[in-house]
Amino acid sequence: MKKIFPMLIAGFGAAVLSIVPILKGFSCCLLIPFASVLALFLDSKANKTSDKISLSKSIRYGFLTGFFATVFIVFFDTFLTFIFRTNDLIESIPQSEILLNQMNLGELTEEAMKLMKSIAAEIKTSGFSLLYTSMIFFSNFITNSVFGIIGGLVGMGILNKKRENFSE
Repeated sequence: MKKIFPMLIAGFGAAVLSIVPILKGFSCCLLIPFASVLALFLDSKANKTSDKISLSKSIRYGFLTGFFATVFIVFFDTFLTFIFRTNDLIESIPQSEILLNQMNLGELTEEAMKLMKSIAAEIKTSGFSLLYTSMIFFSNFITNSVFGIIGGLVGMGILNKKRENFSE
């Protein structure tokens, strides 16, 4: 359990920041990679090690930081949706309908709008939609894992270079 604390803490921090409206747009491309770098840094401080970080460790830390961030982001989003009975999906339905109509997709537009409106109706009545929760989990999992791994690799480069310069 002690080995996952840095990733858990960094993922939680990224998730908390990602529910802030202004920062939400930067979640995947800035917050998650930064959280992965932070996880590697916290691990080296907690274990008081100055060994070089391996490629496999940086990928593992980045992936798990992205995974934990996803879990917390989905939890916070689901919890806030349950309380307020609204979310970004519901707010974006009118713009989505305009965009889909402009694409001239025919029946696909109608089916997509039916699905979005049924999810919105579920959320408005019960505060929860399993389909919506699944969708945000999988989309966040993919993006956060990829950007977490990128952050882990960047963190490996930064921390290893810093250790190289420090040991000289």
